[in-house]
Amino acid sequence: MKIIKFKKKEKFKYKRKVIIKDLILNISIGIHNFEKKKKQRVKFNIEILTNPYVLPNNKDLNSILNYEEIVGKIEKISYLKHHELLEDLAENIFNMIFKNKLVKKINLKIEKLDILKKTKSVGIEVSKSKV
Repeated sequence: MKIIKFKKKEKFKYKRKVIIKDLILNISIGIHNFEKKKKQRVKFNIEILTNPYVLPNNKDLNSILNYEEIVGKIEKISYLKHHELLEDLAENIFNMIFKNKLVKKINLKIEKLDILKKTKSVGIEVSKSKV
């Protein structure tokens, strides 16, 4: 008796993400009086995981997350008003990005670059996922 092996069809598990690295904006942020008077440099690093089962289609740009639009919206939110806390700014950014139905998870790092002389930066890093 001869045993015949069938070739397995390959299955893949995808992870798609949009990366925005080292976006630096000069914004009004902080709880101290001197921070309310002078804008400061803030660096944003963002990873946005999208639905891996929606295949990119160059004829339908709704099938992808447009990083240019995301950067523009982060700029708009950041420049719109004074933010007391980095955490508050982060939540506003999360709310804006999660409006896109493709988005599943966001890793966001926001750093003040010039606030403490002995450090290169200080800030927060937050991850948020749809459940």
